[in-house]
Amino acid sequence: MSHIKLAYATPSAWTEAVLADFDRFLLDHAAAEKKASGMAVSMLSHYPDRVELVEAMADLAVEEMTHYREVVKLIHSRNNITAKDEKDPYVNQFRNALRKGADLYFLDRLLIGGIIEARGAERFGLIAEALEPGLLKNFYSSITRSEQRHEGLMVDMALLYFDRAEVMARLQALIEIEAGIVAALPIRAALH
Repeated sequence: MSHIKLAYATPSAWTEAVLADFDRFLLDHAAAEKKASGMAVSMLSHYPDRVELVEAMADLAVEEMTHYREVVKLIHSRNNITAKDEKDPYVNQFRNALRKGADLYFLDRLLIGGIIEARGAERFGLIAEALEPGLLKNFYSSITRSEQRHEGLMVDMALLYFDRAEVMARLQALIEIEAGIVAALPIRAALH
């Protein structure tokens, strides 16, 4: 179940930029899936005593890596190769919102992860809407549904370990921080 309503809607200029340079977008998408899988592994490694989290993050890591494999196949089918990862300015800026203190940091990691998944769901959905019917449109429609599940998963994990009022208040604060970050980023053929 989704608890996230993004405070900034991606403009149509972003979708146009992606469609104008789709090969470049695919490279960034592949990197984003790989990083998402790595984030899930990091979470289960840092919180081994949280049984539900470990199981959920193990599933998430596998699913994100499956997406990575599918995007790599798309890249190769277009006679391109994967590239070295680039830093993601959106994620790097959003990480500055992480608070210090074990519990605060844990809660923020979950909620920031959920918001990043929500932004991915929004943007993959925009791509799916814009594509002509076919395999690529089906792929992005499927990815959109996955990202929507993931945003709910991260918030549900937060609600499992923290008080609901605390979670919802922090979630809203982070949604507003994220809106400011994403609105200020230049539009480019990348997920963020």
